[in-house]
Amino acid sequence: MTGQQSQPVVGQLPSPSRSDSRVPAVFTRLVWLLWVASLGALGVFLLRGSPWELGGLVAVDGLTIVMWVTVTFFSGIVHSYSRRYMAGSRTINGFFVRIFVYTLVVMVLVAADNLVLFGAAWLAMGLVMADLIGHISGWKQAQAAGSLARRHFVASSALVAVALGTLWWHTGVTTVSGIASTVGATPSTLVLVAAGALLLAAMVQSALVPFHTWLFSSMTAPTPASALMHAGFVNAGGILLVRFAPVVTVDPGVMLAVVLAGAASALLGKLLKTVQTDVKGTLACSTVGQMGFMLMQAGLGFFGAAITHLILHGFYKAYQFLASGAQVTHRSPTPTKSASSTGVTGTVVVAATAVAGGVLFALLTGKGTALDSGLLLTLFVVLTVLHATRDIVRQTSLPTTVRYGAVPVVALPAIAVYAAVYHAIEGLLAGLPAVGQTAALTPVHALLAAAFVAIYLAIESGVYQRSHRLYAALMNASQPPTSTLLTSTEDYNEY
Repeated sequence: MTGQQSQPVVGQLPSPSRSDSRVPAVFTRLVWLLWVASLGALGVFLLRGSPWELGGLVAVDGLTIVMWVTVTFFSGIVHSYSRRYMAGSRTINGFFVRIFVYTLVVMVLVAADNLVLFGAAWLAMGLVMADLIGHISGWKQAQAAGSLARRHFVASSALVAVALGTLWWHTGVTTVSGIASTVGATPSTLVLVAAGALLLAAMVQSALVPFHTWLFSSMTAPTPASALMHAGFVNAGGILLVRFAPVVTVDPGVMLAVVLAGAASALLGKLLKTVQTDVKGTLACSTVGQMGFMLMQAGLGFFGAAITHLILHGFYKAYQFLASGAQVTHRSPTPTKSASSTGVTGTVVVAATAVAGGVLFALLTGKGTALDSGLLLTLFVVLTVLHATRDIVRQTSLPTTVRYGAVPVVALPAIAVYAAVYHAIEGLLAGLPAVGQTAALTPVHALLAAAFVAIYLAIESGVYQRSHRLYAALMNASQPPTSTLLTSTEDYNEY
């Protein structure tokens, strides 16, 4: 009947208006344009061979360029994926506004030279991510998770503010680059306080133990937001340490503390992963462990390796989250021998490939060829290859000859690619102050490495599974606050 508006069908969501439906497309195009612009900035940086500054507010250097290209690429993937994933949701426009604003804030953060601008961007980044975690306003568990994350991020921002304020008080300068040139090699009490605050802020933001609960409760976020979080947000801890490398490296004790904090999370994240029953929970524990490895590399002074790690981990974790909806595993709670044991031949193949991977990495990068902290970096590579190749050998659905033959064919070229990316990143970061100062190898490092390897191998062998008490402790440690747990599906209503 003319002159009357048609009524929507009961139970059917109203379609967004024509203008509203353009919002996701517009922001997706904009973020890909930012990626193209970042590639252009990379070209300009390589041609200039030096960073450039803008009025003491921003400084575009190697770290800025690397993170601009990485962040905009990940964000572009998430924007493109979200156009279909969020289609039909009434909150789609708000979601796209948030992830685009988050991208802009991170771009400002990695370029910020002014201390106030850096602190403001750090706070804004956390607040936007907390809003994404609590994106669904009618879901009380999502709101509780967002509130928990917000408290953690505000605490992290307070720690950053303490560090920046202390450094300003000590040096009298208001820029990050100014602090780098005036801190000096002799540590003072104020500098050590600032370094400790930076380490704690990095641990909170990267969800390291014992600040990992906000990450486990963040599963209320839409899956694309989780991908952006695990591929980008948690990496902020490593970026913070690299940006303030002159402060972190001022005292060997601080560097050792960074290594210890990273080692604890690397091991506990691996243990917590073994008791998870859902895909996202497993990925969250993996992130905790990988961020621990990233901090260990920074604590050894290999800041280029830390940035390389967070970039490659970002690619892996973004893919894992965006593909998590298609992953369903059916398995017995009691592993069979074929699934839990690699056998003698498999063990030999895995061990030989891991050692070969470490040797190849040392030859291609020059790390680990002398009696210095490079040995520990190479050790991490060996352990990583050991874990990855062990998973390949355990794919019992493949013929034995294929599995054993695929181990070196897959692992060694991957190490070569990693070494090439590491070289490129190290070259771009070469101009940053204190980034090339590696930690001196001490008996404490040797003891830590021995303990780390022993515990790591114990976890790989499954010895810990014999303890029911440890299993219960791990289950309790991996549980988010009860207010963020969905105990009844009726509580979930996106609309």
